[in-house]
Amino acid sequence: MDNIRNFSIIAHIDHGKSTLADRMLELTGTIEKRDMREQVLDSMELERERGITIKMQPVRMKYREYILNLIDTPGHIDFSYEVSRALGAVEGSILLVDATQGVQAQTLTTLNQAREAGLAIIPVISKIDSPLARIEDIRDEIERLLKVGKNEIFLVSGKTGEGVEELLNAIVEKIPPPSSASLTCGDFRKSDLRIFRSLVFDFKYSSHRGVIVFVRVFSGKVEQGDKLKFKVAGKAFQALEVGVLVPGEKKVSSLEAGEIGYIVTGIKEPGIASVGDTVSSATDTGPALAGYEKVRPVVWASVYPESQDDFTLLRQALLKLRLSDSAFSFEEESSGVLGRGFRASFLGMLHLEIITERLRREFNLPLVITLPSITYKVFYKDGTEKIIYTPSLFPEDYLVSQVLEPWVSATVIIPPDYTGAIIKLLHEFEAELGETESLRLSTALKFRMPLRELMRGFFDKLKSVTSGFGSISYSIDGDRQTNVSRLDILIADEVVPAFARVISRRQIETEAEIAVEKLATILPRQMFTTKIQARALGRIIASRTLSGMKKDVTQHMYGGDITRKMKLREKQKKGKKKMKERGKVNIPQDVFFKMIRSSR
Repeated sequence: MDNIRNFSIIAHIDHGKSTLADRMLELTGTIEKRDMREQVLDSMELERERGITIKMQPVRMKYREYILNLIDTPGHIDFSYEVSRALGAVEGSILLVDATQGVQAQTLTTLNQAREAGLAIIPVISKIDSPLARIEDIRDEIERLLKVGKNEIFLVSGKTGEGVEELLNAIVEKIPPPSSASLTCGDFRKSDLRIFRSLVFDFKYSSHRGVIVFVRVFSGKVEQGDKLKFKVAGKAFQALEVGVLVPGEKKVSSLEAGEIGYIVTGIKEPGIASVGDTVSSATDTGPALAGYEKVRPVVWASVYPESQDDFTLLRQALLKLRLSDSAFSFEEESSGVLGRGFRASFLGMLHLEIITERLRREFNLPLVITLPSITYKVFYKDGTEKIIYTPSLFPEDYLVSQVLEPWVSATVIIPPDYTGAIIKLLHEFEAELGETESLRLSTALKFRMPLRELMRGFFDKLKSVTSGFGSISYSIDGDRQTNVSRLDILIADEVVPAFARVISRRQIETEAEIAVEKLATILPRQMFTTKIQARALGRIIASRTLSGMKKDVTQHMYGGDITRKMKLREKQKKGKKKMKERGKVNIPQDVFFKMIRSSR
């Protein structure tokens, strides 16, 4: 156990975690040079396409006489829950800061989590080979943040490999090996160390072998054939295989205390495995390892098949995705216009986009996605109360006595020159400004804001007004009373539930105009004249008319009495009227996606 080092890399999104991991794998000989490719730990097509880490990935490396277990974690704020669980599986972390961008909001959030977990922190500045690198400025910023000396901050380039060997030596020297003190987690007696207990920090699904859990072993030993159980889920199973990741799966005879590896469970039911659960011996009667908590979704959206014939296929696809991602959940619902579908919960807007994109790519399903929303606690005038997840089900104003909505505590980090623009932006999004802190090269602004407003395109506006330099982290901070109303979109006098949203009354006219204008530009023209309307507060607030496609029915006629042409045009006019009465507007799938993106 003295030769094991367990560590993770924590950083803001796009600060070079995966590239640094590539160089470590190359330098330690874990992967041969001929087999190397960029982002080797990012196995999903979407990860490689977008250049971000979506799923955390463990890998085992050998360096000198030491075993190094690395957990590469996502940097996006939507996946901060998974990062916090990964930090519970290691003894140290590399804090990676981009030499061109400096300390970012998510860096601070993850650093605080690592400190609370008692991890050893190794500060590292990446991308030092970039012509835009500000090495000395960023080093000063980290010095102030961590209160460390300049010689304790390592400089690396994931692109060229410069400084990576020195960093590997620092990992061996500065990160402590797993010890009996850390293995007990402060809750267990010495005798309990013989009982197998491990923390699930991630998992995946195999159609042949079922759920495969990635675990950090805290006590005891596990071998193939051992009878085990999930502590929180209460499900018993037999270990079909145990092994380590190098980064592919490699079967071993056993996993012992202090090690990181995988266990093949054979379980093919959704909802059993979850990040943060404890896998232990079937005979273990002690409590679960500390740190387990249920995932708290942030946004909800409804997912409908474009054709109701695909409803069963959509259910199967969602169940398969749920097997490999416990952070989202779903339940069946129905709509008079869209038919049967599912209401799903997500960790954030990126998580929603990733899941819907995987449904489209991996299962080839054409979908209708409603505009994302949050939950509201509605108190009715008759004394009842309900939790409303779907905007289309939000009650009319005359039925409501009070509405509560979730708020967030947030921090934005920006260059000082943009402070005035950000304060103006915060006022626009109903935020309450708190403390301001100087980080030498940047400024940290703390504030509180309705979650509804955060999801109303705040991320994009922040990047826009700060020229891409602003970053944000946030956490849920209780409920408050609010003054909101439902905005319905009507197309050809028919309400489209997928476009319904709940909006602050002070913003409702502006949002109504934006919505109908956007729809008027992206909705294909129909055979008949189509009205696009926004309705709220009991009246039509905004309206646009989309002219129908026309055909010259008299083009084949030359000369003759004008009344012949008039008769044909009148006949066409009557046909268009009948078509409008009987016809239904066809809304293509890409229109729904464009409306979702415009609402961000």
